[in-house]
Amino acid sequence: MTDSPAPLADPHLVFDPVAGVRDVVILGSTGSIGTQAIDLVLRNPDRFRVTGLSAAGGRVGLLAEQAYRLRVRAVAVAREDVVPALEEALRGQYGTEPLPEILAGLDAATRLAASECHTVLNGITGSIGLAPTLAALEAGRTLALANKESLIVGGPLVKALAEPGQIIPVDSEHAALFQALASGTRADVRKLVVTASGGPFRGRTKAELANVTPEDALAHPTWAMGPVITVNSATLVNKGLEVIEAHLLYDIPFDRIEVVVHPQSYVHSMVEFTDGSTLAQATPPDMRGPIAIGLGWPERVPDAAPAFDWSKASTWEFFPLDDEAFPSVGLARHVGQLAGTAPAVFNAANEECVDAFLKGALPFDAIMDTVTRVVEEHGTPGTGTSLTVADVLEAETWARARARELTKPTPTERTTAEARA
Repeated sequence: MTDSPAPLADPHLVFDPVAGVRDVVILGSTGSIGTQAIDLVLRNPDRFRVTGLSAAGGRVGLLAEQAYRLRVRAVAVAREDVVPALEEALRGQYGTEPLPEILAGLDAATRLAASECHTVLNGITGSIGLAPTLAALEAGRTLALANKESLIVGGPLVKALAEPGQIIPVDSEHAALFQALASGTRADVRKLVVTASGGPFRGRTKAELANVTPEDALAHPTWAMGPVITVNSATLVNKGLEVIEAHLLYDIPFDRIEVVVHPQSYVHSMVEFTDGSTLAQATPPDMRGPIAIGLGWPERVPDAAPAFDWSKASTWEFFPLDDEAFPSVGLARHVGQLAGTAPAVFNAANEECVDAFLKGALPFDAIMDTVTRVVEEHGTPGTGTSLTVADVLEAETWARARARELTKPTPTERTTAEARA
């Protein structure tokens, strides 16, 4: 480990620490991470000031309200067609006051990520967050990273740009590892233990997963998240992605990153050290804690999230992962070791399969079967350290098209479905 490169996320190395109020750009402001980040900022005006917001464009009313409450300099939307509606919504909030600058288009969030600020919180969902991640790093901003997909699909690209400690992880699992790792050196680390709630289907066998519905999969027992992330929690694809992310962030080999099921979601992850001790980071399930770490580190934000009431009895359980029922983690390790464009293919194929499942076009237990087939057909044409954004986009485009082909109902299946209807 002593000869390996410095990890991307290192709690001992904080990029460009600045005391006082930090200017923050929030990407994905109308989503779950974004709205909770704004709540945290509004409760801590002496620590944070938001200068820019970005969103896809589906909730312009909320975006305008956020912009006005935070008095931002710029607002970005990916959909150019919603600009008139956004201007109207902003005018309804600002009245005769000057409106913030409006950026629109597929590159709007990327341009905002490179704007003048201290920290960029990337809360965008999906691999479309890669370009903003790269822009923030290239501009020298501290990156509070909640968009795991950008690291998954563009690992070598991100590693080439990021300074040691420039990335602060916002995923609850990686924020937990980040904090636990502060208690030792990399040479002291024996393994990383990533916890999983087990999702709504914890304890079910592979056979019992054959007939679950989208409604079943969306009923997560612990976290309230968007549909894609929630289904990923049901298949445990999210945990596979987090294994890849942990490898890239902390430069720990895959064979020393373990997944354990912890239904209560109190322990967010653990680090086992060479002396036999294990440090666990624990809080009640609430994303405002990891967000506060991302925005405020190396300082902690008082009362960012609820704490445990230790006067009440509670039971914490841990179970081994059922690899047969949930093969996604093993497949993720495989594509992570292949590197190159393989993780991008895995992620893109999964997103298409999840979409097909939510539309009723693919059984739950066929999601990973289909993703596995796409990964196998892709083979290993990775480009290693010479990976480019064009390589990633090309691989994703192929994977999405192939996954759609494989999830498209056959004429016989369409006839059967029509007869049932």
